[in-house]
Amino acid sequence: MRIFRLLGVVAVVALAGAAAGEDLRVLLYETRGETRIAGVRIAPEGAGLRVDGRRVGSRWEAPGPGPHRAGGQWVRGTVSVEREGSGLRVINRVPLETYVAGTLGSEMYSRWDANALRAQAVVTRTYALYQREHSGAQGYDLEAGTAKQVYGGVGAESESIERAVADTRSEVLTWNGDPILAAFHSAAGGRTASAEEVWGAPLPYLRSVDVEGEDESPDTYWRVRMPRGQLGSALAPLGLRLGAVRDIHVEERTASGRAARVALSGSGGSGTITGRQLRSALGDEVIRSTLFEIREAGDDVVIVGSGHGHGVGMSQWGAQAMAERGADYREILAAFYPGTRLERRTP
Repeated sequence: MRIFRLLGVVAVVALAGAAAGEDLRVLLYETRGETRIAGVRIAPEGAGLRVDGRRVGSRWEAPGPGPHRAGGQWVRGTVSVEREGSGLRVINRVPLETYVAGTLGSEMYSRWDANALRAQAVVTRTYALYQREHSGAQGYDLEAGTAKQVYGGVGAESESIERAVADTRSEVLTWNGDPILAAFHSAAGGRTASAEEVWGAPLPYLRSVDVEGEDESPDTYWRVRMPRGQLGSALAPLGLRLGAVRDIHVEERTASGRAARVALSGSGGSGTITGRQLRSALGDEVIRSTLFEIREAGDDVVIVGSGHGHGVGMSQWGAQAMAERGADYREILAAFYPGTRLERRTP
């Protein structure tokens, strides 16, 4: 079956290749001390492990079919503990579709429109396969935390999530036959960023596009007020010795309006940093995006912005708005990843 949309070409075809049924290796967490898996105590000892008081080799796998409790969550599939340096590495090996179900509910509200959930299911699956193909020899394909996708395991599953996964089973976004880097973020602030302006390398399907209807996002407008001295101290780890900040302004913006370069001067010196450096130094949850303006208010600096995240790829709030206006998930994907193909990966 082939489907063509006005927002971009999205084709649904069967594609043989990396099987959708193959397992993913998800790094749940690493620890230098003892951990507990399925009620069993595991700790590093010598070059191996100590499991409930007895020494074993450098790898141990939880018995039984699961689900298993690992750290603070329950996960399906198998759970193993491996020695990594002086500590432990906990790996969950899980089927791709199970991983998608355990991640989708952590990345998007389960109560959202079915087509928004379907779009995110495809994005989650595609991102996982892309990471597996580019993971190298690190011993796992994905991390469970916010560095990649938030994997919640059994706790993230629900009826609406499972339905969205089933409705899109095996569907993957591709470019030239390969899974794309299906980047996504919470809210764009009205326009997404291109891969080139954020990461320095262009990708033809990660272009800047307009986004409508993000008004319901809690990050449509945000505001941070900070004393000048506190701001100068927060930037010191970047090598800037500013003292109390006297002047700060956005010196250059990207094509989508985000802060590319910020100029600062203070009682102890001056310098420039990127918008991303400023966001990282002050905290990604404090400065929620680089789409911001800087205002001065007496002894304080006020940063006012819009959106949440790096801004590349699909805006989740934008996807929800499109779905509420009646867009099919294929149209949503075509809007945020123009020129890609929606292909069904078969074993």
